Amino acid sequence: MLDLFSNLALGFQVAASPMNLGLCLVGALVGTLIGVLPGIGTIATVAMLLPITFGLPPIGALIMLAGIYYGAQYGGSTTSILVNIPGEATSVVTTLDGFQMAKQGRAGPALAIAAIGSFAAGCFATVLIAVLGAPLTKLALEFGPAEYFSLMVLGLIFAVVLAKGSVLKAVAMIALGLLLSMIGSDIETGASRMTFGIPELADGLGFATVAMGVFGFAEIIRNLDGGTEADRQLVQQKITGLMPTRKDLRDAAPAIARGTVLGSILGILPGGGAVIASFAAYTLEKKISRTPYRFGRGAIEGVAGPESANNAAAQTSFIPLLTLGIPPNAVMALMVGAMTIHGIVPGPQVMQNQPELVWGMIASMWIGNLMLLIINLPLVGVWVRLLRVPYRLMFPAIVVFCAIGIYSVNNAPIDVVMAGIFGLIGYWLVKHDFEPAPLLLGMVLGPLMEENLRRALLISRGDATIFVTQPLSATLLAVAAGLLVLAVLPSLRSKRDEVFVESEN
Repeated sequence: MLDLFSNLALGFQVAASPMNLGLCLVGALVGTLIGVLPGIGTIATVAMLLPITFGLPPIGALIMLAGIYYGAQYGGSTTSILVNIPGEATSVVTTLDGFQMAKQGRAGPALAIAAIGSFAAGCFATVLIAVLGAPLTKLALEFGPAEYFSLMVLGLIFAVVLAKGSVLKAVAMIALGLLLSMIGSDIETGASRMTFGIPELADGLGFATVAMGVFGFAEIIRNLDGGTEADRQLVQQKITGLMPTRKDLRDAAPAIARGTVLGSILGILPGGGAVIASFAAYTLEKKISRTPYRFGRGAIEGVAGPESANNAAAQTSFIPLLTLGIPPNAVMALMVGAMTIHGIVPGPQVMQNQPELVWGMIASMWIGNLMLLIINLPLVGVWVRLLRVPYRLMFPAIVVFCAIGIYSVNNAPIDVVMAGIFGLIGYWLVKHDFEPAPLLLGMVLGPLMEENLRRALLISRGDATIFVTQPLSATLLAVAAGLLVLAVLPSLRSKRDEVFVESEN
């Protein structure tokens, strides 16, 4: 316990430096802006800003990127409530009751509850990161190559189980991600693999290039195809009476608590993340409510639960990244990219060798949550004005920033072309109900899995049974196999889809 307090004291000392406070504020503001503006996802933004972090100190860079991620969860609720447009995928569920509340003239309480729920969930999740960080790191140090390989297999299986829609499509996306990760040079021999004689592919596919294409450009194409000039009737109305009533607070408090716990658990699981957490929290609230008919008609619990869940999940997803070095979702995969840019190898060694980096980031989340609570409510009017800018004027600027970001990573024009190609691939995938996030997860974990697989086989002199004879590795593989069997069972599959279907009804 004393260790925890001394670590937190170190963290606050690092996070409270003027530069880190400034970067935390920039991250929170940019994140909120990204959440508010439909059509620019968090993944695309973090990928776009990766090159900027070259010139920043490692701690400041990670604090800013983390601020963007959890800040976007706050911002997404603003547009969902006011204009029925989810700025972020995590805020899709918030539109169901938030927009109805706004139509009833209760936009103020809906926004306030979303911000309060997000703040409470963020604080709880940060405490959880602080408490679980050290014990999990100690456990991670017991892991050998075989255990790491099995853990990554489990992570990918979780991504399959928790992915929306078809299990087969999720498996296909992970397989494609693993294949893409193998393009380039063999990690042991240096021989070319799947480069088809193209010199630019000798070093493999750039992670930022694929992420920006599949998420950034694909999202822009999708928005231009479907149009986002949707129902914006509330933009003209003035928002008054921000404070929720006592009854609102009484109704929302249990939903905030349940959403926080559920989101915290789902955030830790690989492949889960904030989107699943918000859908699951909404379904839970509707199932246990004595008056389920109110949902979709302006029930405040329908705003409080999902908003708390997506914030808690966004922050607890840092736990596997900081302790095991395994990214549980696409944004965390980009954080791995940011760490590698600065020569930091994610994993249990980071907490031991660079405690100021880990604890500085954890402390910055508390500060960031407080900043978000303060900047979100007074700036509602500013965010709404931004939404008046037509998307047709906004998207060329987004494309230019994306292109500059990709080019500046390696100063290679081919990277911009590749991102464009992956943009078209990403658009096709989304149109055909393939979820691109597992692809990115497969691409990040691919080289790590290959390295640990080879190391384990070298240690065992080519004996593949090492993965089942080591107790911890065997347990992880057994859990993975069990999950895959459950995911394929039709009864569970129909229940899995119910979460998403219910939110659309």
